[in-house]
Amino acid sequence: MNHVQPGSFLTLHYRLSGPDGADLINTFADKPATLSLGTGELAPAMEARLIGLPEGTRRSFELAAGEAFGERNPELLQRVKRSLLSELGDPDEQYRVGDVVQFPTPDGQGAYAGVVREVADEGEVLVFDFNHPLAGRPVTFEVQLIGVL
Repeated sequence: MNHVQPGSFLTLHYRLSGPDGADLINTFADKPATLSLGTGELAPAMEARLIGLPEGTRRSFELAAGEAFGERNPELLQRVKRSLLSELGDPDEQYRVGDVVQFPTPDGQGAYAGVVREVADEGEVLVFDFNHPLAGRPVTFEVQLIGVL
């Protein structure tokens, strides 16, 4: 029987839920996920829980606030001018608190997301939170290891 080691290739079902118990990711009702440990597909704290587990294991782990996705960083709250948003996207877009907005990376090859936390100065400035939505919050990580290579 194979055991999970650093660099293992895994086929697994997993569920990630926040402190309210609501599922954020859940593959149990669909196709299992496949991933390689150490490539950043799972947070390091989640990968560490898998090391040493034998194929076929089903477990649930509680990860403390900040352990899975880091602590909240107040520097990741950024004010963005509406004019820049119009330049990057649809100039007629209406933004509301709670909206998730995609921004291009400086090299234009990727994207990152921010959540609107505040609309200020009569809509001319928006405050975005670029922290991971679960930063600083506890999570539950449930896993069923189907295959380990």
